[in-house]
Amino acid sequence: MEQSLLLDSSLRNWVLLPITLVMVLVGVFRQNLLQLLEGKPKFGTLAAARQQYVHNATYARNILQRSATLRMNYPVIPPASVQIRKTFLSRVLGDGSYLDPETKKALEKAKNRKLDEMPESPFNEAMMEGMFEQAKKSMVMMIPQTVIMGWVNFFFTGFVLIRLPFPLTQRFKIMLQRDVDTSDLSVSWVSSLSWYFLNLYGLDAIYRLVLGNSQVADSMRDMAAFGGGAALVNQTQMPGQVVDHAKLHEAERDSLELIGAVTTKDVTWIGDGVEERVLQWYA
Repeated sequence: MEQSLLLDSSLRNWVLLPITLVMVLVGVFRQNLLQLLEGKPKFGTLAAARQQYVHNATYARNILQRSATLRMNYPVIPPASVQIRKTFLSRVLGDGSYLDPETKKALEKAKNRKLDEMPESPFNEAMMEGMFEQAKKSMVMMIPQTVIMGWVNFFFTGFVLIRLPFPLTQRFKIMLQRDVDTSDLSVSWVSSLSWYFLNLYGLDAIYRLVLGNSQVADSMRDMAAFGGGAALVNQTQMPGQVVDHAKLHEAERDSLELIGAVTTKDVTWIGDGVEERVLQWYA
């Protein structure tokens, strides 16, 4: 049987709309505050960008990404072109042509350090500054969401606000009716606290419309901050760790040799016999 409830219009005017409006305004304010905290952007050198691997990098001189792209796509490239590219990449990966001079100095300094000497402390000024910036951003993300959740939980607990226009299974009852302990209520009805969580993860389109596509006020960052993990987002390197890019280049060169493109006869090109195959399909 279809279950229908008569909701007071005051719930829409004084609970539903205020929660949505406050969350949108807090997201806009938070984004502007993050821009003030970031300050001037720090640009890396071209040599440092060429030596490392960055996923979906926009610059074409990233040597590790170029080698990985060749290893993954060599069957669709003519064998002669594969051999030329492989010879070039193997040479530059072996002789260190794409290594940053600062990286070479750091690696040489680490190799020449005596065994009885104390290693340099990883908690240098640059690392501490980065940790402080991450902590500030984490607080900016976590404090507003905690305050809003407490505000909704204190003033608007126990309200049924809206009904979803599509049916759902009983698995969604815990998610959509967080503060309404009614076993026989239909799953399509949404409580006030659940409406807060739906807005938390569903306002990305509004943020893109108001702030633009380039802004980063998204629900994934809010979820990471709400769990206390904003400082760990996109952190793939331990603080103070020196990456040995020379070993990475050597390992990539060894992987490049495994594609079997030593001679043109060792590569099965996808274009071999393409004329005969097309004629067979449309014969």
